[in-house]
Amino acid sequence: MAPTYDHPGERAAQDPVRLLAIRDEPLSLDEVFKAVGDDAAGGTALFVGTVRNHDASADVDELGYSSHPTAEAEMRRVAEKVAAAYPVRALAAVHRVGDLRVGDLAVIVAVSCPHRSEAFEACRMLIDDLKHEVPIWKHQRFSDGTQEWVGAC
Repeated sequence: MAPTYDHPGERAAQDPVRLLAIRDEPLSLDEVFKAVGDDAAGGTALFVGTVRNHDASADVDELGYSSHPTAEAEMRRVAEKVAAAYPVRALAAVHRVGDLRVGDLAVIVAVSCPHRSEAFEACRMLIDDLKHEVPIWKHQRFSDGTQEWVGAC
């Protein structure tokens, strides 16, 4: 028997954006994962961005993130765009600002959808668009004493 997708759970939720935030405190994987829980979701994809100890050939000691006052509104616009493109049951995104050390969580995004392929694709679109469209800047400080600012995310 061929599958049919007439069940309401196969469609996007009425209001799938469950959590959006820019915070100056440590991020919680549990909070984001719980935010996208949905009984109609067969797939949940989660991406965690961490501070790494290098950028290209330079050693990174620490970095800082700062955001424009419109950043959360832009996050919402990006989230709504993703929700319009996929049958998203629930979506969450949190980004940290302030000074971070190597290993700290910088960004967490998660999406739940009826099926895994949609969840993966929607999560990829969410992090990629957040990185390119939300006004968050990274200030990297390198071990050799140099530093640089990097554009959105």
